Amino acid sequence: MAWILPLLLGYLLGSVPFGLLLTRATGAGDLRSIGSGNIGATNVLRTGRKGLAAATLLLDLLKGLAAVLIAAHFWPEWAPVAALGAFLGHCFPVWLKFKGGKGVATTAGVAFGLAWPVGLAYAVTWLGLLATVRISSVAGMAAAVVAPLAAFVLGYPQAGLVLTVIALLVLYLHRENIGRLRTGTEPRVGGGKNK
Repeated sequence: MAWILPLLLGYLLGSVPFGLLLTRATGAGDLRSIGSGNIGATNVLRTGRKGLAAATLLLDLLKGLAAVLIAAHFWPEWAPVAALGAFLGHCFPVWLKFKGGKGVATTAGVAFGLAWPVGLAYAVTWLGLLATVRISSVAGMAAAVVAPLAAFVLGYPQAGLVLTVIALLVLYLHRENIGRLRTGTEPRVGGGKNK
């Protein structure tokens, strides 16, 4: 039962809806009624406030990182469980009736917390594809898949296992995006519809 506390810690930290809190605090309205209704940085960007979107991305990343680092200090063997908890908290926060974000930034944070080389592989994939393809969902899904592969290759099997579970959940949460990618209607960051 030692895993319960790190899981709960991760969940509580992960469930803080920074995107929603920041947009409300700055008068940008209820994020859930804007764009996709998602509480993540990509939807915050649709408010036209790049600074808020950047702050949301950073805070969502940091809460994942903090969950893993705190758990690693108190329960070293259960840090991967806290990582999963942070991801689940972000995607399924109890405060928002379990309707949260898609976990891309939070996954970056937990990847860095579990093993910085894995986090680096995640970040390079994510930012590299975002800069070239300019489709947020493609960058996020690709990074989520690369992370567990990098973890196994680099010798972090425990991180690899939890990141595999997270990657599968990321793909599931992006199922509507995958549908739009197939029909060529997935929007690009800073642009119109993808052709």
